[in-house]
Amino acid sequence: MSYDPENIFAKILRGEIPAMRVYEDEDTLAFMDIMPRTDGHLLVIPKTPCRNVLDATSQQLSTVIATVQKMSHAVKQAFDADGVTIQQFNEAAGGQEVFHLHFHVLPRHEGIAIRPPGKMGDFDLIGAHADKIKAAVS
Repeated sequence: MSYDPENIFAKILRGEIPAMRVYEDEDTLAFMDIMPRTDGHLLVIPKTPCRNVLDATSQQLSTVIATVQKMSHAVKQAFDADGVTIQQFNEAAGGQEVFHLHFHVLPRHEGIAIRPPGKMGDFDLIGAHADKIKAAVS
């Protein structure tokens, strides 16, 4: 399958759809998930087109994983988390819904379960969480 430049993350990269951006460098973007499974749930994507791990270049993977690590430290600090869950899905059968390579970074606390998928978050609360993460990255 080929990359679809009309996917939602490509539109976010082009500024056609708003996103709560928390970190950006030359190669990657980190922004808040609007259906957060935990407080502070964010996504990290490459700025260049690729569907997933299966067609990503080693350069795309290395830059994205470096940002995933940076953001994992930031959410752990910002939310005083006990740990971090990192999720990544490939192709529809593997659970992928948006076909632009992305990693989910979720701060975790001992004894608190991840919320169910598919529930829109409170945008004011997500914005407050974004501010905490931005402060932790600085």
